[in-house]
Order: sequence, then structure tokens, then C-alpha cells
Amino acid sequence: MNIFVEAFFFFLPAGLSNMAPVLINKVPVINRWNTPLDFGKSYKGERIFGQNKTWRGLVSGVVFAGIIASLVATFYYDASPEYFRHLVIRGMLMGFGALAGDAIESFFKRQSGIAAGSSWFPFDQTDYIVGGLAMSLFVSAWDTKLFLVVIFEYFGLHLFTSYLAFKMKLKDKPI
Repeated sequence: MNIFVEAFFFFLPAGLSNMAPVLINKVPVINRWNTPLDFGKSYKGERIFGQNKTWRGLVSGVVFAGIIASLVATFYYDASPEYFRHLVIRGMLMGFGALAGDAIESFFKRQSGIAAGSSWFPFDQTDYIVGGLAMSLFVSAWDTKLFLVVIFEYFGLHLFTSYLAFKMKLKDKPI
């Protein structure tokens, strides 16, 4: 099997989990649940994670990752019931890891004095990858080649989609 295709589908649940908080924020009633992950607490005068990291976003991202993982398990792997469960659990763990990685990066970004929404290259592009891959290790073996391809592939995809969103006027900055 082509390692680039395998890496793409392996990480797809985590890669797309970052979209869920943005999408779910548009849903009436649900968008009212905007409790920050840090409950508004600060550390050294800065918000721990910031206002934009919410429990709604975390939960929706993990659920979305599970849905994407179930689709990948069904249509890409044609998985047996046992392997299907494994892939969904792995997908949800990786989705959690992607969002947790983003939150942890936000903590260090705030502590470094970088404003919310400002670019912090390359950390903004890699936080979710590192977090997702780290969480995958709870249910999958370390695979150096696969992980390196995931990092390369999803770093490039992040740059491409950010630039595309900028060109479509969905973002203020290309990166």
C-alpha cells in the first residue's frame, strides 16, 4: 500500500477534528455552550488557553474524529467489527490529541506574549500533528516511517488549506 495514502487515512480523523469546533460554533443552541477549557483562569497574567479553546470545541472535535474514523474504517479499510472499534477509538484518541496539542501550544503562545490569532510558525502548523500522533500510541505501535510521512503530509496540507482559506477571504493572513 502506498505510504502517502496510508498516512493520509491514518491521520484523517485527527486532521479533520480541528474543523469541528469552527463548524459546531455555527449551530444555534450548541454555540451557547462556550465554557473555556481554562474556565477563565490565568497563569502569570495570561489566560491559560484563551477564550477560543472551549469544552464545546473539544467534545465536538472528538466526536467528529470518531465519525470520520468510522467512515475511514468502513470505506477505506472495510474493517471487521473488532478492527472497526479499534479504528474508531484510535480516531477519537487522535482527535483528542490534536485538540489538546493545539490547546497546549496556545498556552505556550500566550506565555510567550503572542496574541490570539497571530501566527506562530511552525508551531501553529504542527501542534495538532504531534498531539494526535502522541495519542495514537495508546492503541497503535510506533511506526517511524508512517509518522514522518504524516508530519510531512499534514504540515503541507495545513499550509495549503490556510493559504486557500486566505485566498477565499476566510482568513486574514495566509499562514
